[in-house]
Amino acid sequence: MDTVRITATEFQNAVGMFSDKALREPVTITKQGRDHLVLLSAEEFTRMKRRDRKAGLAGDLSEEMLAAVVAAKAPKAARAFNREDA
Repeated sequence: MDTVRITATEFQNAVGMFSDKALREPVTITKQGRDHLVLLSAEEFTRMKRRDRKAGLAGDLSEEMLAAVVAAKAPKAARAFNREDA
């Protein structure tokens, strides 16, 4: 997805227009020539947040879940990922 790039001054001068544009595609706001903020729709933000992964510690797993992890076998197709030069 391409991003529209504007300066902070351009954004301040046309907040409404760029807010509407951000409903369709992300708008990157730069400050002193560097990326500073990205404006995007609430819908896109929610979609991205759903993709966040949650991590936990193995020690927090129940005995049943830990046994399932230990017993799990990777499919044969996953063997290709064992090569470090791949």
